[in-house]
Amino acid sequence: MTADVGTQLRKGVVEYCVLGLLSREPMYGWQLSEQLVAAQMIASIGTLYPMLSRLRSQGLVTTYDEASASGPVRKYYQLTAQGSAQLEAFRLQWEPFAATVLRFVEKETQ
Repeated sequence: MTADVGTQLRKGVVEYCVLGLLSREPMYGWQLSEQLVAAQMIASIGTLYPMLSRLRSQGLVTTYDEASASGPVRKYYQLTAQGSAQLEAFRLQWEPFAATVLRFVEKETQ
């Protein structure tokens, strides 16, 4: 079994975390990376862009450009209807899955 269980757990859910953030509002890459890095879901912004590209090619997110008052044009990512459906499917499965795992791994109380 791998020594860094956290890395394996993050790999399985980080894309859904991105979809969840985008379900709240469109965001540009730096905004997404700040939240994900702060929560230790990704190590750096460098890991985010390949993931966003994958999500875009799967039709789960789309992009648009918007001018920024503080610099160059920013590429915003937003959830598509397909992305919303994928996120909802994950939400329906996540809670019972997490509860089952917790039931197996939590310490017994006496």
